[in-house]
Amino acid sequence: MNPATPGLSFEQFAQARLPALLRYAAALTDDREQSHDIVQEVMVRVFRDWDRISAVEHPYAYVKRMVTNEYLTWRRRWSVRTIHTLPDETLHRLADAEPDQTEPIGARDELRRGLARLPRRQRAALVLRFYEGLTYQQCAEVLGAAEGTVRSLCFRGLAALRLESDATTPAGKERT
Repeated sequence: MNPATPGLSFEQFAQARLPALLRYAAALTDDREQSHDIVQEVMVRVFRDWDRISAVEHPYAYVKRMVTNEYLTWRRRWSVRTIHTLPDETLHRLADAEPDQTEPIGARDELRRGLARLPRRQRAALVLRFYEGLTYQQCAEVLGAAEGTVRSLCFRGLAALRLESDATTPAGKERT
């Protein structure tokens, strides 16, 4: 059954969309346990308000925005100020997704570590734009911001990732 079909039960929606929501949250948080906690918090609220949420035009987009908002406020509510990173030798797989065979593992790991150091809104904008493949306008809708703000967040986030990458490149060596 198509998740956008009217009359969709919460159970059908959860079965169809939970894996994608977990992958999305894992990309945002870079922490498997935290991503599960965030999605669980959101799904409890979705279950409670399913009659209202199922009536919106795009329930999945609405729930994805709920996950984004939960991620953006997660640390403030729990007063946690630590950044969780995996050891360099550990490969992080986003919600059991198949590894990307076209990209060197080291580059993926470097990108993951760089994303973990970005401010939350920049990270969310980059994940929505480049991992989820949304347009700037769609990202703006999910983040509840103007399209220009999303473009700025992406530009600044990419610039910070480039600067970090340049700083880790040995002097005199050209990056490939």
